[in-house]
Amino acid sequence: MSTKSSFSLFIIVLFLIAVTVAYFMKLLSAYAIGFYLILSAVTFLMYTWDKIAAIKNRQRTRERTLHIISLLGGWPGAILAQILLRHKSQKVFFRRVFWVTVILNLSAFCWLYTESGEIFWNGFVAVFDKIL
Repeated sequence: MSTKSSFSLFIIVLFLIAVTVAYFMKLLSAYAIGFYLILSAVTFLMYTWDKIAAIKNRQRTRERTLHIISLLGGWPGAILAQILLRHKSQKVFFRRVFWVTVILNLSAFCWLYTESGEIFWNGFVAVFDKIL
């Protein structure tokens, strides 16, 4: 396993530990965990479809789309896809933009622990509760 892959997996493990601790300390709702899990699974599938499209010379998923879903929270799935599928792992510009999306997402995640972030999140969860 390459150093890049090891670092990427390390970031996922750290994030999972932080999310687990926050959940058991009742600082994080199950919605947030579910949100990351679902987006990560969708992102992994999008990378898979794009890899298949690349192999079969078919229409590809836009890189911008992959970055947006990573920014929204699918970055753990994107990291796993980059490692397991060896897809989008060699394109330097793509990876730089990808890591910016990870940093922005984690910054937003940390913001949720501020007073204004908590107000925003509680409003978001209240709307989601009404839908479900």
